[in-house]
Amino acid sequence: MVEGKDAQDRLQPSLRGLPARPKDVRVAPPPRRIDWWRTGFILLGIALFLIVYASPQWPTAVDPEGKEFILTREGKAALGLFLLAAVWWVFEVVPIGVTSIAIGVIQVLFLIRPAKIAFNDFMDPSVWFIIGSVVIGMAFSQTGLTKRMAYKMLLLVGERTSRIYLGCFVMTAGLTLIMAHTAVAAAVYPLLMAIYTLYDEQHRPTRFGKGLFIGMAFVAGAGSIITLLGSARAAVAIEFFAGIAGREISFFGLSYYMAPVGLVMVFLIWLLLMVIYRPEHKTIPGLRDRVNTLNANLGSMTRNEKLTLLIVSAAILTLALRTVIPELDFLHKSAVILVTTLAFFIFKVLTIEDLERIPWNIVLLFGGAMSIGFCLWDTGAAGWVAIQFVGVIRDAGWFVFIIGIAVFVLIMTNLIMNVAAIAISLPVALVVAPYLGVASEVVLFASLVTAGMPFILLVGAAPNAIAYESKQFTSGEFFKAGVLASLVLIVVLGAFVAVIWPLMGMPVTVG
Repeated sequence: MVEGKDAQDRLQPSLRGLPARPKDVRVAPPPRRIDWWRTGFILLGIALFLIVYASPQWPTAVDPEGKEFILTREGKAALGLFLLAAVWWVFEVVPIGVTSIAIGVIQVLFLIRPAKIAFNDFMDPSVWFIIGSVVIGMAFSQTGLTKRMAYKMLLLVGERTSRIYLGCFVMTAGLTLIMAHTAVAAAVYPLLMAIYTLYDEQHRPTRFGKGLFIGMAFVAGAGSIITLLGSARAAVAIEFFAGIAGREISFFGLSYYMAPVGLVMVFLIWLLLMVIYRPEHKTIPGLRDRVNTLNANLGSMTRNEKLTLLIVSAAILTLALRTVIPELDFLHKSAVILVTTLAFFIFKVLTIEDLERIPWNIVLLFGGAMSIGFCLWDTGAAGWVAIQFVGVIRDAGWFVFIIGIAVFVLIMTNLIMNVAAIAISLPVALVVAPYLGVASEVVLFASLVTAGMPFILLVGAAPNAIAYESKQFTSGEFFKAGVLASLVLIVVLGAFVAVIWPLMGMPVTVG
């Protein structure tokens, strides 16, 4: 006889008329289907690299002064690697950070550049600047400073939907002055959802919802061009500019020229969305009372909030003084920003769990973008492509060239990450510019303007995808609004290139 509860449990299946299953029997998992779409693009990227790498010698490029540029074996390999990375980045067949790792590995295995050089680019100072910027955004979000600022804004603008549009857009753009635009979009999104609940409790798509969330994505990009803290692309571009043009762009030197563009675009985006997505209702009754309650629940500022403001303010002040006091020039911007990271953890504003939440996949993307960009430059591939491009636009005027480069960057940044678009296009544009009598500075700033505002496709920037989660609009509606916003952007950029930036002192042409 079998005794005890365990014995009864073992007999229970047979008591129900079912045979007991042996413990060592395993149910086979369903067969995994091959993802032919993903596999096809992985193989396409590899094939493009091998075809270019193994191809016969390419024709020599000759610049307008008669100087010859020979595309070496390493240069061909760099172009092939760029094609592989572009395909994998565009279609995201593997995580974007893994594609970046492949960039370094292939450079070493195919003897394009030494390992020490190829992988050192992954830890370039600009990459560390990006890490510091991301951590600042985490601190603002974790301490509740973003919520506090949002509630203050809503109390200020009131219940009119047109003002709520403008207030939300200004708040979003304002936060990008000190936080990466992806972090801003992630922090603002739940607040906008709470606002929208007061407009339509059933979360049905409405014109107000479309305008609110599409506008959030658009102005996150417009605001992010103003300072180095708003995105990674500016730090990467400035590093390329310093290496190729031999001049540095300071923290506030960037903001001096970019702030007017960003502010104008925020205002024009508001006007555009008020036209194409005018809210159904002029007011949201009860909004002020709800926000008053939420704001009261926050209480007075905490120690961590005050510490975060003090730490970030000190870093920004240091960067400002560095631009006006030559003796402080030895303080590298990346080191200054990383002091904030040290302070957040020393004073326990952030914890080890926060450190583990840093998006290392994105950090690797930035490192890979730096590596492929410098690879194109070091091997001479960028120069070769630049001279070929000069042959096509030899008779183009300086204005057409600048706007043409900006449009090219705009197209690229809607297809791939803007950091990668900058890494691919800017080195070539900076080489071409002197042949057409165009100053390198205007090429840099025009490229950064369009790289920061990929309005057309959802894959163009993380805020676009975050806004899409609201389910308020379709990708087609985003595309239509984005085309109109992009046309406005090109017109605004043309005005700045032709008139405003020269009046502000930016060199546009060279003798």
